[in-house]
Amino acid sequence: MPFLQLILPIGAADPAPYEDALLAAGASSITLEDEGDDPVLEPLPGTTPLWPRVRVKALFDGDADRDEILQILKSELSGAEPLSRVAFESIADRAWEREWLKDFKPMRFGQRLWICPGGQQPDAEQLRAVSNPVLIELDPGLAFGTGTHPTTALCLEWLDAAQVAGTRVIDFGCGSGILAIAAAKLGAAEILAIDIDPQALLATHDNAERNGVAQLITARLVESEAHDAPADILLANILAGPLESLAPAFAARVRTGGRLVMSGILRNQAEAVARTYAPWFDIDPVVVRDDWVRLDGVRRPTPLQTSR
Repeated sequence: MPFLQLILPIGAADPAPYEDALLAAGASSITLEDEGDDPVLEPLPGTTPLWPRVRVKALFDGDADRDEILQILKSELSGAEPLSRVAFESIADRAWEREWLKDFKPMRFGQRLWICPGGQQPDAEQLRAVSNPVLIELDPGLAFGTGTHPTTALCLEWLDAAQVAGTRVIDFGCGSGILAIAAAKLGAAEILAIDIDPQALLATHDNAERNGVAQLITARLVESEAHDAPADILLANILAGPLESLAPAFAARVRTGGRLVMSGILRNQAEAVARTYAPWFDIDPVVVRDDWVRLDGVRRPTPLQTSR
């Protein structure tokens, strides 16, 4: 069955009253979008990121009465000026959770790693150009991580170039499981995937099964962590703030000589994050892509003593 979509630019107004009014009018889903070109790159945890100009979109049943929807909105919002800009359009029914596949094609990271959406493969000529290609079939489900974001790409490229075979790996903030699965398919002996979101653990498990590496990956919530043996490699593609607060915990979880790989860091945050980890890790030069940074470090035997 088709849907009726309402589109309402509200500028800098608070979207909450509009969301309430749309729900009262029978909307089945509501989405907030950037009306201009002002992406919010790093919202604070637990917040809803907004833009200087917001567009609200709402889906209704295809046979919903447009005039009745407008009357309810006018009653609920008591003459809000942006209602003069309401537009409607018909939307054909689709498998919305699969829509992302249309624009997601097989992508290569480094020399060997290929991330492929379900059912797709690189063409034969692309595979012939790669020595021992490693293919990862991916469906992120409701979790973050397809390889298209620069932070994920930076971590995948590090893994492709690293000596991963036989190592114990922690993927902290595993999302879709993309980094954990890449490590497994590159030969890691054991991977612990950790996240705060149960959907991420489900996506990680499903993708690990799809790639035949589920026996190598243990996925669990942060709060259910036990005391584990130190890792040879710890990957953390999260955000700068949490990375800084987790520095002592990460130092305790990486063996002497082990590697720490961090991303989700903006260029102007890199110095502060590197300084936070300096007591425990020798930090390599940063790697930058599209204003996002990857920081790599090697765990020292003992922490540096800071002068008072």
